Amino acid sequence: MGVAQYAHRPFGTLSEGERKRTQIARALMPDPELLLLDEPGAGLDLGGREDLVARLSGLAKYHYAPAQVLVTHHVEEIPPGYTHALLLRGGEVVASGAADDVLTAAALSETFGLPLSLTRTDGRFTARRAG
Repeated sequence: MGVAQYAHRPFGTLSEGERKRTQIARALMPDPELLLLDEPGAGLDLGGREDLVARLSGLAKYHYAPAQVLVTHHVEEIPPGYTHALLLRGGEVVASGAADDVLTAAALSETFGLPLSLTRTDGRFTARRAG
């Protein structure tokens, strides 16, 4: 996770992105079977978010990595390599299954209650208000 260089620094002196990577690295230390990530991109600037997404994408491609569950409100934070998605609105399932089938403009529009367009470039999603 690129945190070895911070080993000599107190946790409180790390930036938000450095803290998030350190927390994920710590969670991976006992070799878990499941990694739960609840809005890991929250509070990160653009560079920090992009670094995190790239690292999570790399982890998802690693054969021995734990299964990952990522909670986010932003499709831009979904790393390439994540294979399934679950969309919820008001605690009810809107869609679930293979990410390619679930992450659609129609399903996202229903989930967020407004018309959205969705694009995918190089495995990354971008959503915008339609119209």
